Amino acid sequence: MTHAYILIEALPGKGMELTSITKSISGVKTVHLVTGPYDVIAYVEASDLKSLGEMIVKKIQASGCVARTLTCITVEE
Repeated sequence: MTHAYILIEALPGKGMELTSITKSISGVKTVHLVTGPYDVIAYVEASDLKSLGEMIVKKIQASGCVARTLTCITVEE
C-alpha cells in the first residue's frame, strides 16, 4: 500500500465544501480543515502510485474546489 499526505489549497470560499467532498472519496482516511498556506490536509491510502495519482487528479483536483495540491508520500510507517 502507498500512503500519502495531500496538502490542498482550496479556491476562495471552498474550504468547507472541499473537506466534505474529500471525506467521501474511497481511500481517504482522514481530512482536516487547517490554517496556514494550505486549507485542507488529507491522509490517503492507495494500492500503488498509479492509483494514488488517479485519486489526486481525477477525484480531488477535479472537484472544482482546488487551486493546487502538494503530495507527500510516506517512506515509513
